[in-house]
Amino acid sequence: MALKCAVELGIPTAIHNLGGTSSVEDLVTSLSLPQTKLPFLRRVMRLLVTSGIFASDSSGDKETYRLNPLSWLLVEGVDHEDHTNQKCFVLGTVSKHYVEAALSLADWFKKDLAPPIPSPFEELHGVPLLDEKTPLLDSELHNIVVEGVAAHDNLAIGTIMRECHDLFRGLESLTDCCGGDGTTARAIVKAHPHIKCTVLDLPEVIKTAPADGVVNYVAGDMFKSVPPSQAVLLKLVLHHWSDDDCVKILEQCRKAIPSREEGGKVIIIEIVLGPSLGPIMFEAQLLMDMLMMVNTRGRQRDENDWREIFMKAGFSDYKIVKKVGARGIIEVYP
Repeated sequence: MALKCAVELGIPTAIHNLGGTSSVEDLVTSLSLPQTKLPFLRRVMRLLVTSGIFASDSSGDKETYRLNPLSWLLVEGVDHEDHTNQKCFVLGTVSKHYVEAALSLADWFKKDLAPPIPSPFEELHGVPLLDEKTPLLDSELHNIVVEGVAAHDNLAIGTIMRECHDLFRGLESLTDCCGGDGTTARAIVKAHPHIKCTVLDLPEVIKTAPADGVVNYVAGDMFKSVPPSQAVLLKLVLHHWSDDDCVKILEQCRKAIPSREEGGKVIIIEIVLGPSLGPIMFEAQLLMDMLMMVNTRGRQRDENDWREIFMKAGFSDYKIVKKVGARGIIEVYP
């Protein structure tokens, strides 16, 4: 809630606009807050520094606050390829509807619900998250969540392009399933101009996509068909879906690609649960799994879970190419 407060007040942007460092007195003035709130803001900032959201420097009795790589992602109005503003992701995660769903978890466990079992969010609010019905619950929440998920999905795409350049080597065509406005596809084309990229998404998403001539947009449903290409990309898509639904999606992806000998593969960017990255990263992965459990019918998966889904969908082999932060990059072969 302290992080929510900082984001809603615009503290990261204020520090950025003040030259990258600020005293609490300057923040109060910049944000037009009552002077009486100064000691309270200092307490909030002290917590957020200790939690790793901001950094601080002390000189005598004066403490100043500055951005670190995490709070940099909460600055608004920055035009940089490695910057995707995560404000809406934070606000969605701590929204009233998310919190109420989490608070109803014990009641949800006690109910003998018929499969497919709805998430606590869906059971409590009567509509699924990220669904055409969600705006009926709260249109502002729906817009925040859609924007937040897009920002989260596009986070670190520049890093992936640099760290995993070979991932796209030799490809002539690629379909980005649930590719939204084409941010990832455009990044791929920028790094690999010879690749013909297609974005598949729902009609309501495609109708707002930019007609830039760089990417081909197709309105459709990945459960029914995927545009043919040498490779299919599923970036942070499958964790929203149940195991059975993941198999159905992957079956359509398998139909869309050629044989392994012809370069056919599905590229999946998802969390691969496991303690190998240390306790802090593992806890973050598990908290993301709880986020999925409370708000969707999906989940985060470990390597064994992924292997089982791949085999059920008719694939013959897979390889975890690299881990970037909490996420794994997986190549799956027909």
